[in-house]
Amino acid sequence: MIIKKADLLITAAKKEQYPDTEVPEIAFAGKSNVGKSSMINALVNRKKLARTSGQPGKTQTINFYNINDTLNLVDLPGYGYAKVSKNEREKWGVMIETYLYNRNQLKEVVLLVDIRHEPSVNDKQMYTWIKNCNFTGYVIATKADKLSRSQQMKNLSVIKKSLYISNDNLLYPFSSETKAGVENVWNLFENILGIEE
Repeated sequence: MIIKKADLLITAAKKEQYPDTEVPEIAFAGKSNVGKSSMINALVNRKKLARTSGQPGKTQTINFYNINDTLNLVDLPGYGYAKVSKNEREKWGVMIETYLYNRNQLKEVVLLVDIRHEPSVNDKQMYTWIKNCNFTGYVIATKADKLSRSQQMKNLSVIKKSLYISNDNLLYPFSSETKAGVENVWNLFENILGIEE
């Protein structure tokens, strides 16, 4: 996709704060620090559209990014960060659930996992939840630049097994650093939404 325009529309904590847009949405779920914000920046070829942080648990709202006025990319709060209070974690859970169950514009939820590690219990729960909400079950394995090609293949196979992914077309390696996978991910999103470039 040729990016002509990419804007942060709004950061929302409640349903009434969601943007009043009709364009289709693709949301990203994943644990804290898995690289959701970095991936959005890489996809739109901007360094600081989505705020990244070395500190896990930074995204505590649902962030809506409008691309070319044709779709919104939605960054959901990261889960599984131990230093956040139980109360905060529960609030995030409700926030994510409200969005997943009430947003008609939402066309797909994509799970991000770190390619270097086997998916955690939280990842598996999130993936099951995504599938139970009748989404396809696409997974993007981030930080691919941290591994050699052969190690990537090995780890992708572990991820597939761990999440019971039977279809190779559901799993995409990605690197925000080298931009490897950007084109494949955009092709995927265009196919999901039926966008013709």
